[in-house]
Amino acid sequence: MAVNKVYPDARAALDGVLRDGMTIMAGGFGLCGIPEKLIDALVESGVKDLTVISNNCGIDGVGLGKLLDRGQIRKMISSYVGENKLFAEQYLSGKLELEFNPQGTLAERIRAGGAGIPAFFTKTGVGTLVAEGKDLREFDGETYVMERALKADLAIVKAQIGDTEGNLIFSKTARNFNPEMATAAEVTVAEVEELVDVGGIDPDAIHTPGIFVSRIIHGTSYEKRIERVTTRPRAA
Repeated sequence: MAVNKVYPDARAALDGVLRDGMTIMAGGFGLCGIPEKLIDALVESGVKDLTVISNNCGIDGVGLGKLLDRGQIRKMISSYVGENKLFAEQYLSGKLELEFNPQGTLAERIRAGGAGIPAFFTKTGVGTLVAEGKDLREFDGETYVMERALKADLAIVKAQIGDTEGNLIFSKTARNFNPEMATAAEVTVAEVEELVDVGGIDPDAIHTPGIFVSRIIHGTSYEKRIERVTTRPRAA
């Protein structure tokens, strides 16, 4: 029997999935490729004590920053947190727990979780705070640190195009952590800017196969935000 993966909105797509204390992977890089409709639905749900795995935590009042505003995040597993003042305040005051990762290590931990690899060794972070308390091993005369894979109860991702079976295409920089996260969770919910029928996507163009996607929504009215605008005067 065919399963209908398409839901009318973000709230419906998350119905029955959320619970306090769960671990959520949220795609995006800065403000690029963030599942903003699904994040808004998380905020509205009031779910709390969350562990969130994401490259960053948005900016104040935008993206995952909205969850910070309402105290819904207990712990962040991230690689970059420099654009959010509230994040710094909550961390320094002890309200927010942080597990910091080099960016490539974070990406590989997520990929490993989706691939069924429990751990891997990397040179990145050896001799720094990142390696403290972790297993060190020598290979070919070089020291490596063991990093554990990451998995989640829920992954929320954002794609440019998806079909009704959940096959996804990500656009440019939005193809960041989204594809890996879609494979590493018990339930993956995707929001897409364009929803097409099955057959509407060239199979060779698919970045994430629909087998990894449990639910999908068609989002509208996206605002293309710029995280930080840097300009210089035009040359005379």
